[in-house]
Amino acid sequence: METRTVNFFSEGARMEGDLFLPPDYQPGERRPAVVLCHGFTGIRSMILPDYAKVFAAAGFVALTFDYRGYGGSEGTRRRLIPLEQIDDIRNAISYVETLPEVDPDRIGLWGTSFGGANAPYAAALDTRIKAVVGQVGFGDGERFLLDTRRFGEREQLLRRIAEDRRRRAVEGTGDRLSPLDALNSAQTNAFLGESLKNIAPSRIDISWETLEKTLEYKPLEIVDRIAPRALMLIGARDDDLCRIDGYEKMYERAREPKKLVVLPITHYEIYGGKWLDESSRLAREWFERFLV
Repeated sequence: METRTVNFFSEGARMEGDLFLPPDYQPGERRPAVVLCHGFTGIRSMILPDYAKVFAAAGFVALTFDYRGYGGSEGTRRRLIPLEQIDDIRNAISYVETLPEVDPDRIGLWGTSFGGANAPYAAALDTRIKAVVGQVGFGDGERFLLDTRRFGEREQLLRRIAEDRRRRAVEGTGDRLSPLDALNSAQTNAFLGESLKNIAPSRIDISWETLEKTLEYKPLEIVDRIAPRALMLIGARDDDLCRIDGYEKMYERAREPKKLVVLPITHYEIYGGKWLDESSRLAREWFERFLV
């Protein structure tokens, strides 16, 4: 399987990605393609290659990339604004359209966690995306941030967001916080806490503006626009970060063709062992059905 590092531009920023070609690809062929979207503060070297290799082995050209501000891509470091990431995804689609290995009429989109919200949102806006798979994502950014908190914690969060909005207006810059504090998820702390313990906070922090813009981010409100293109949602029954009812509501609002699969796991179990195999199989079969 051939893999090469590639570059494209998103709103003037130079983006970095990896292109995975099918092992049986022959020069001159034009294959269907899948663009993969990462989660909250994720970089393309984590998790995404496991899925990209499955898609490439099945005959798809697969592109992973770093959002602006992350990994090898340019942009303000650690800036995470949902609608800016949607622009990055759509520019990745535009780049893939230009590749001689790709059939521009057969492009799919896959996303996980925060990317599991981004992928349906981008597909709702962009009709070039012919099939989309989201896994362990959410439909409503307000619920994503507030449902992991008790009443008093919610009030405190909303107060801090409002204070930081005013500070940015007066001083030009706002405060920052740890992604673990932002997500407030026991499963996330268990999965990432130990690996982040020895990293300087300034290398992984995010802005309070990220939380403000996430509160306003609601893929649920436009998911019905994806049809008649195909949507699959793969949720985790015991997820404490992206709770399954978010995907259930998205599924109810979406129109055919659509499919919801609920796996009996927590948020991060999907990335390893048999659940990695199962989730990648489900996505592969969806793309084989609607892109090939």
